[in-house]
Amino acid sequence: MVVSMIQFILELPETTSIKEKRKIVVSLKEQLRTKFRISCAEVDLHDSLQWAQLGGALVSNSREHGEHVLQKALAFAESKCRVRDVQIHSELYD
Repeated sequence: MVVSMIQFILELPETTSIKEKRKIVVSLKEQLRTKFRISCAEVDLHDSLQWAQLGGALVSNSREHGEHVLQKALAFAESKCRVRDVQIHSELYD
């Protein structure tokens, strides 16, 4: 079993309230879950108006497949928001 993980920071300079930020973040998380079938959560920067940190994971049987799906999910996120500090990593579990 291979677990592929992604972590990235969203830059949201136009948001003016936590409520507005949450709307953007929740929408993006749902789209990533639906379109790419990955688990996704906001993992840090909860109180910041202009920044959000998201993490996602996918379980598969190959590192290449998992990282390919996460690269596609990243490209989708980049089409919606500004993305910074991307990390993609896979681990093999026996």
